[in-house]
Amino acid sequence: MIRSSMRINRLILGLVLAFTLMAAPAFAAKSSKKAAAPNATQTAMNDALAKYKDIQEGKNADYIPALAKVDPKIFGIVVVTVEGKVYTAGDITSEVSIQSISKVFAMAKVMEEQGPDALLNNMGVDATGQVFNSIVAVEQYKGSEMNPMVNPGAITTTSMISGATPEEIWGRIIGIHSDCAGRQLTVNQEVYESEAATNQRNQAIAMLMYAYGHIKDNPLRACDIYTKQCAISVNAKDLATMAATLANGGKNPVTGKQAIQTANIPKILAVMATAGLYDDSGKWLYATGLPAKSGVGGGILAVSPGRFGIAVISPPLDAAGNSVRAQKAIADVSNAIGGNPYAPKPAGVQTSSR
Repeated sequence: MIRSSMRINRLILGLVLAFTLMAAPAFAAKSSKKAAAPNATQTAMNDALAKYKDIQEGKNADYIPALAKVDPKIFGIVVVTVEGKVYTAGDITSEVSIQSISKVFAMAKVMEEQGPDALLNNMGVDATGQVFNSIVAVEQYKGSEMNPMVNPGAITTTSMISGATPEEIWGRIIGIHSDCAGRQLTVNQEVYESEAATNQRNQAIAMLMYAYGHIKDNPLRACDIYTKQCAISVNAKDLATMAATLANGGKNPVTGKQAIQTANIPKILAVMATAGLYDDSGKWLYATGLPAKSGVGGGILAVSPGRFGIAVISPPLDAAGNSVRAQKAIADVSNAIGGNPYAPKPAGVQTSSR
């Protein structure tokens, strides 16, 4: 009887020990997970969102009536790494019109079709030193010293995209935007119609660029397609994915599709650096080192080459036409995670944003 009881006790003890050994790895993993340090990228984004969400600086663009009606409280931050990881904070679903950010991708399309020197040889890549819709800048050098990031150069860029009909041209434009965003993008019809009804200055610029031989044919058609291009709807995640595509050598890191030729990326980023934030491009590059592009719809995307793309949407703009919150948030997040490509990296430090 005693031996039987001892055998039972040994059996029970063995079962308890076996269960303990089996449960230990799971418990250790759970404890390790709880003890893991918070992700630096997400922490920086959360901090920027909290820091800037209540500031009252800037105002919506109002020279395009539809933009004046956009909710000024929209504020979303997204980082997409070259490994395809997506980090978000705030409003990432509300859409705004892409506006001048589209200039980057129209430029990429012309480079793909005609080679990178086509833009250099037609209207140039230097900063004009004038406002983005300056007619004086066109007159100064007869349209030869423009930049694809300002309106005269951008309308000319759009005029250079191939296609026998407006529909064919548009298909190529919306195609490259959608490939970079990783989803099919559409046009905000209200914004397009509002902008088309008030774009007489851009029509005049198009006619001047035609008069000086930079737009070869049908300048008003080029202006209209450019206007439609600026009305493409995007959210913060779209813009960050587009930025990450540029950071990843033209390959969308989320979908895996090669959207832009890798060989053209350095030149695209260089042009963004010269005039991506209008008159404040020099100040922006000085503060962050990031090639970037803003739009008067309230978005800014920026690129840390080989590491990540970041975008913020917040409609209120400063006097130069750049989103106030977006500039502050992108600078803070990038500086917190070492995004500046000009900053020295200590030996052994990973350049990946994992």
